[in-house]
Amino acid sequence: MKPAITIGAFAFALATLPLSSAVSTAIAKPAVEVAFVLDTTGSMGGLIEGAKRKIWSIATAIVDSNPDADIRMGLVAYRDIGDDYVTRTFDLTTDIQDLYANLLELKARGGGDWPESVNEALDVAVNRLRWTPTGDTRRIVFLVGDAPPHMDYAQDTKYPTTLAVAKQKDIIVNAVLAGSARDTERVWRDIAQSGNGRFIPIPQDGGQVVVIETPWDDEIIILQNEINGTVIPYGPPPMQKRTEDQTQQLSRVAAAAPSQASEMASYINKRARSTSEAVTGGGDLVADIGAGRNSFSAIKEEELPDNLRAMKPEARLDEVNKQMSQRKALNEKLGALVAQRDKYVAEQRAKAPPKASSFDRVVEDTLKAQIKR
Repeated sequence: MKPAITIGAFAFALATLPLSSAVSTAIAKPAVEVAFVLDTTGSMGGLIEGAKRKIWSIATAIVDSNPDADIRMGLVAYRDIGDDYVTRTFDLTTDIQDLYANLLELKARGGGDWPESVNEALDVAVNRLRWTPTGDTRRIVFLVGDAPPHMDYAQDTKYPTTLAVAKQKDIIVNAVLAGSARDTERVWRDIAQSGNGRFIPIPQDGGQVVVIETPWDDEIIILQNEINGTVIPYGPPPMQKRTEDQTQQLSRVAAAAPSQASEMASYINKRARSTSEAVTGGGDLVADIGAGRNSFSAIKEEELPDNLRAMKPEARLDEVNKQMSQRKALNEKLGALVAQRDKYVAEQRAKAPPKASSFDRVVEDTLKAQIKR
């Protein structure tokens, strides 16, 4: 019983902290912000499917390089004038599960003439995404495509102008070339040089994305599902519904791709050390109180879930403490499995024969280098 009392006392102290204290602590943390500017025309189908499979390993590469940082990721999908859309924007967010769900919906379609709306997509990424303007923030863009920009669109801001702004904002712009088109390569090299980034050539289909299954995947998924059972959704009804949906996302992914679900659980477990999260993006009372992002006294009665509202006030914090204690114990077990999984994956990668560069590996390697720079 003593550990539960200690955790409860700690949680109560956090719960009674002024909200301004929690906010100032969050602002003081370093941040890593990464945006993908992705050609989604028909020729990019193979690469997009690979990105869907490996987004969690890419996110984990970020947290491995800087475990204490706030991590935000975003996406600008682009095609061309005359297609279903010119750009679709998913702003920088800590809610990587939501970004993943949006990525799953992307399909490679459209195109026709060779150039695409690269200029507009880069302009959106640099000037319209909500980058953190101050503080200890690393800002990185990956332009990923196979076709050069339309330089004949009068309404566009041309990429040299956009890259000059990126330099002022301290945004690194990398250029990932899918395929070997010479006209695209010339522009991509120019973009990487002007963006203080890397020019990265990969095969047209994104390369062979290697999915490594491990002996611990099933147990990792089971433990993460148990951790998801400690989530207490709160806030306005739409937020509660979103949080409930995210607790179920892991099971849906596990049914289709166990190794992908294991990567998702590994990322969330590593982030939990600093965020207390079981799902990404907030809306979980246990995580927000445990990490000091909110105080119990500041939460309105109508923002509590039905099961807490039915309890007496003094029993509500006890329930949060109970779930916090359970989550802590489960995360410790999960952390040990994730460490074993990481070691196994590293060993299997080391044994594999050299292959052509793949999208996920070149992005992971670039992130590790640029985050530390």
